[in-house]
Amino acid sequence: MSRDIEMQTAENTDNKVRFRATGFNPKANPVAAWASFFVVIAFWQLGSSTGFISELAMPSPVAVAQALWQLIVSGDLWRHLAASLQRLAGGWIMGTVAGLIVGFMVGMFTWARSPGVALVSALFPIPKIALLPLFIIWFGIGEPSKFATIAFGVFFPTVINTFGGVDNVQRNLIRMGQSFDMPMWSVIRKIILPGALPTILSGFRISSSIAIILLIAAEMIGAQYGIGALVLSAGQLYQTDQLIAGVLVLSVLGLCVSWLLGRLDRWLLAWR
Repeated sequence: MSRDIEMQTAENTDNKVRFRATGFNPKANPVAAWASFFVVIAFWQLGSSTGFISELAMPSPVAVAQALWQLIVSGDLWRHLAASLQRLAGGWIMGTVAGLIVGFMVGMFTWARSPGVALVSALFPIPKIALLPLFIIWFGIGEPSKFATIAFGVFFPTVINTFGGVDNVQRNLIRMGQSFDMPMWSVIRKIILPGALPTILSGFRISSSIAIILLIAAEMIGAQYGIGALVLSAGQLYQTDQLIAGVLVLSVLGLCVSWLLGRLDRWLLAWR
């Protein structure tokens, strides 16, 4: 009898079904991320060294690094970067605050939903860069027009993501809070805001990218200092090494903004 049990146990062990419910949990690999950058730069330098890539059309990484170092040593990079950061932060904050307020109103109140959705749907597809000359007429060629352009571009994606996040909060949770006589502010703070926060933070990544694009466009049209002005001036003078260096600074700026938003995401959603 015991022998039959042992044989049956061995047979069950041999026919054991592989556990397949491992879930979907991709993980970041910093080594692979940095390696991809080094591979691209290595092929770029190889193409420039062999003459396959023209130095006039695309300077080598060494030439770009030298141009970037000259901008750093001379102090021009910090002047341009400081001006761009000030415009980016100011315009993004104004557009984000206004977008959050309108998004919550559209998502929560019947009287604001229909006109809010209609206006956002009508104005959001308009290219914001096309409105920059109009903003210059309204606010002048100075800083207010640049802030307005960035804020206007950030406003609409923030409204859409905030409205979508509020709309996706489970209604039974809201009804449960109301059934316990929770004040409206407590329902918003403890139920609606935490439920909508992941979607809102995802919208921040989109709006920050739009803000950087509009920042460069605004600085190219009318600015003495700024990364956009640096890139435009280098392109007009055919200084492609400085042009690529400016583009590289923009790439690093985008990575830094993405990293900051990632830290904000982990801090605000630590409860999940």
